[in-house]
Amino acid sequence: MSDFAPTAVPSALIEVDGKSYMRDAKGALWPAELVKAQHKLEDDTVRKVMGYALSLSDQVSRFKAHTFEDLGSFDAILEQEYGLTKGGPKGNRTYQTYDGLMKVEVRVADLMDFGPELQVGKQLLDECLNEWAADSRPEIRALITKTFNTDKEGQVNRALLFTLLSLDVEDERWVKAMEALRAAIRVVGSRTYYRIQTRQSVDAPWETVTIDLAKA
Repeated sequence: MSDFAPTAVPSALIEVDGKSYMRDAKGALWPAELVKAQHKLEDDTVRKVMGYALSLSDQVSRFKAHTFEDLGSFDAILEQEYGLTKGGPKGNRTYQTYDGLMKVEVRVADLMDFGPELQVGKQLLDECLNEWAADSRPEIRALITKTFNTDKEGQVNRALLFTLLSLDVEDERWVKAMEALRAAIRVVGSRTYYRIQTRQSVDAPWETVTIDLAKA
């Protein structure tokens, strides 16, 4: 943690009339000398970690901004000088060093929501399951159950939903259900992801440079 300076975090101590207090989770002020030593130590430790976390978060934000600007500048030069553009229609593109040992991938993912047609599709699928009963393939029944989270209204497993859409089932209600599910899909925006990778040689596997704390 000593490799970079932490962001300043407010002290736990509050001075009132020359005396030090600490505020508890309910908002009450306690004289600092009455707070247990282990609670003070825990407070100090969390504030220390928070300071470095905030500093690291700021660095990551600056890194993302610089990456966006640097790749954007390269794209502009490529188009201006050579009339070329990188990537496909959705904005996905890959940049690589001349020796093939480093690359930066830009992936643009659609942000989706679902309209009221989702529940119509779900009802039609339920009708199919009820009529098929024991004759239905268990894997299809399990897929439908896993796709729709019955504990939370409107929740759906998006990956499994597209698996459902890819199945070839001739039942008329199934076909109508798939039409309703397709109509329910709403693209409400997009999010850009960067994946930075390196490798020791051209025949070695790619290794991702970890920036996500959860994957470090």
